[in-house]
Amino acid sequence: MIQVSTGDMLRAEVSAGSGIGLQANAVMAAGGLVSDDILVRMLASRITRPDCLPGFILDGFPRTVPQADALDAMLAGLGKHLDLVIELAVDDAALTDRIAGRYTCSNCGEGYHDNFQMPLKLGACDRCGGAAFTRRADDNRETVGARLAAYHAQTAPILPHYRATGKLKQVDGMADIDVVTASLVALLDGVQD
Repeated sequence: MIQVSTGDMLRAEVSAGSGIGLQANAVMAAGGLVSDDILVRMLASRITRPDCLPGFILDGFPRTVPQADALDAMLAGLGKHLDLVIELAVDDAALTDRIAGRYTCSNCGEGYHDNFQMPLKLGACDRCGGAAFTRRADDNRETVGARLAAYHAQTAPILPHYRATGKLKQVDGMADIDVVTASLVALLDGVQD
């Protein structure tokens, strides 16, 4: 299945200078949030491409109840529907630790973490030997806290909507990575059967 990320799509549309990209860029340049209408039109265009016909995974959408409603209406208009909504359940404190501790090699992009995955030789990338590392500017406790507050206020309310349809499945994101992976694969295999 194809991963469809609204953030990636917005950046691509802006870069391409498409009609949607020009509209989105004007909003973002003014410091605003791209409207649900623009996001839904962009998604509708993307998921009707041939590579999405066997299925797709939405990443970063919907984030609010109005977006969930707009998504449901758009899909119905296309004769499509969501098969599954997956909630990766993770403790807020653990999630903050995971995000705030990550960094990458500036040369090859290899990922590391302050507590969970340090380079074998301090200051040298395991993959390429590079000595320069970077952190995303928004990978800090304050920004993660603000994101989590926004999640609980705006996104968590969509869970009852999808729970009521029987489409919401929860995966324990605190489990070992192999267990999480196996759980996700089992859920997705169930959809494709």
